Amino acid sequence: MSSAYGLAPDPWQAQVLEDWLARSGRGGKFASLTCGLAVPRQNGKNAILEMRELFGIVQLGEKFLHTAHEVKTARKAFLRLASFFENTRKWPELAELVKDIRRTNGQEAIVLNNGGSVEFVARSKGSGRGFTVDVLVCDEAQELSDDALEALMPTTSAAPLGNPQWIFTGTPPGPTANGEVWARTRDDALSGKSSRLAWHEWSCTGSADLDDPLSAAAANPALGGRLQWDVVAGERSRFSDEGFARERLGMWDSAGSQRVISADSWKVVADANVVDRGGEVAFALDVSPDRSTATIASASWTTEGLPYVDVLETRRGEPDWGVQRFVDLCERHDVRAVVVDGASAAFSMVDPLRLRGLTVTVTSARQMAAAFGGFYDSVMDGAVRHLDQPLLNSALAAARKRKIGDSGFGWSRKDSESDITPVCAATLALWGLTSGEVAEKPKVRSGKACFV
Repeated sequence: MSSAYGLAPDPWQAQVLEDWLARSGRGGKFASLTCGLAVPRQNGKNAILEMRELFGIVQLGEKFLHTAHEVKTARKAFLRLASFFENTRKWPELAELVKDIRRTNGQEAIVLNNGGSVEFVARSKGSGRGFTVDVLVCDEAQELSDDALEALMPTTSAAPLGNPQWIFTGTPPGPTANGEVWARTRDDALSGKSSRLAWHEWSCTGSADLDDPLSAAAANPALGGRLQWDVVAGERSRFSDEGFARERLGMWDSAGSQRVISADSWKVVADANVVDRGGEVAFALDVSPDRSTATIASASWTTEGLPYVDVLETRRGEPDWGVQRFVDLCERHDVRAVVVDGASAAFSMVDPLRLRGLTVTVTSARQMAAAFGGFYDSVMDGAVRHLDQPLLNSALAAARKRKIGDSGFGWSRKDSESDITPVCAATLALWGLTSGEVAEKPKVRSGKACFV
């Protein structure tokens, strides 16, 4: 149908649309409740959404809620779709279907006489309130938070046509993107966990040669058509390796799309020959959710006046060993803080530590977010050092981030691929060394408990 209105799909676009619109034998409902499309920019992703929405509202009478991360993106989508219904000379049959076209900024909508409609909004915690639709579209899904999704999903719970569908489109999330939902959807597709999920992805693997034209061709179905070779060559010369891998080759792995801090950035602040200037030190303990691993890390000052983090010990098994280890450390050092994350499995160690006379600072969600942000910013600014320890390096490579309410981000234990206690402990230790919110200096006081 869209071809009649100048939207002739390329073969790859036609395949995506065919899969999205496929029906199952169960009452003729869509075979796929969830549809995901990951493809690099400028290949024609938005055109697919236009085709799906145009067909849905004109032929099926569906109601859509089209969401995007930014207001300007949602408005562009509205203007493109509205243009089909406002050209009375070229497509009078579409113009006759119009009941209302609402142009109020942030409340744009196209409403047809047959009951079909598309409303356009920028996502927020409450952006789904008051809507009841058949199809939820989440463009720029690499910036889709759990909070936003939880506000939007109920809009299809009572889908008017009884045949809801959720459509997610985007690119691999960058290191500062809130891409947990998007990555989780992809993981579900690749693992086969969901039986009603259609996933289409154009991307290269981590072994791809960034300079090989075949890599660009594999990840960009529109290359040589609407996407020109010379444009891609220009991007290669100007983008960082990471940026080109993610934005043009659609790489989720080596592009660092999930990794919070790139290997290159981490390498810049590595120094195995740090010279400690002495003085105050902060210690932190972290325990894995299953309590199989525990790590103690420290943070102190170099002779250059920069903080540095050091993973002192990681052990498998019950974390009880950490109590005596902390006591020994505090007896030998000028300790500024002993820090434990209040939302981690290490919290169970707080009382045993206090019973041994240690003053323990237990972080709140806000403080954990501040610790994460401080660690990230210090690495990005080159204002911290680490000892290039394999355990810490591996933990950082595997660590992912999670949203902590409105406070910011923290390390995600749920989505980590391996033990991340070393990076969690190092993050807390750095915060303990530099924050003004830590408890008074811990002191071992011959078995007397000090509760804070």
